[in-house]
Amino acid sequence: MNIAVFGTGVVGQTLAQKLASLGHAVTIGTRNAEGTLARTDRDSQGRPPFKDWHTANPTVKLAAFAEAAEPAELVVNATNGGGALAALQAAGQDHLAEKILLDVCNPLDFSQGFPPLLSVSNTDSLAEQIQRAFPDTKVVKSLNTMSASVMVDPRLLPGEHNVFVSGDDVDAKSRVTALLVSFGWATAEVIDLGDLSTARGAEQMLPMWTRLYGALPTPMFNFHVVVGEGAPQS
Repeated sequence: MNIAVFGTGVVGQTLAQKLASLGHAVTIGTRNAEGTLARTDRDSQGRPPFKDWHTANPTVKLAAFAEAAEPAELVVNATNGGGALAALQAAGQDHLAEKILLDVCNPLDFSQGFPPLLSVSNTDSLAEQIQRAFPDTKVVKSLNTMSASVMVDPRLLPGEHNVFVSGDDVDAKSRVTALLVSFGWATAEVIDLGDLSTARGAEQMLPMWTRLYGALPTPMFNFHVVVGEGAPQS
């Protein structure tokens, strides 16, 4: 499958590398490809510049958002939450129409330090904002409740744990679920929360996630939903 991954940070890199290893044709989308490759400084977490990662992953292409999105069958939004809409607008409505958009980012607001606030919550979600801005795109929210390494290799953690899926299009959710299974998620570990409004709940798990990260302190954890005996069968 031809897949565009928007975002050059650790989440975008991790997802792009995994998708390429599975045989997909992957292009990372960025605002300015030449500018991205010209950066030489380490990021805020001390990681090497993107060009070093790109050199080590030569099968993954790099292009401007619109160029990456145009041939893609599926687009993964792994941008910073605050820049998600701008990145997608740069890709263009026509290049996203009728395509599945897997939204893995969160509306985190670090303006008051750590832990971050949510820039949108309760009665709305970033995923819904994206869907309203791109009504012809099939938005599916998933993978936003865990660290990047767990997204693509759930067996890094012992035992069962869960990944959530939200979206209005049943077929789009089914195709995203198949992608999750290819990452190593068991079908039973994928919980379909329902329509896209349920992404509010998934995004609102991030304040708990960041506090767990501070308390443990490691990003190598995830949520596991335990269903009691006698629960109604879906």
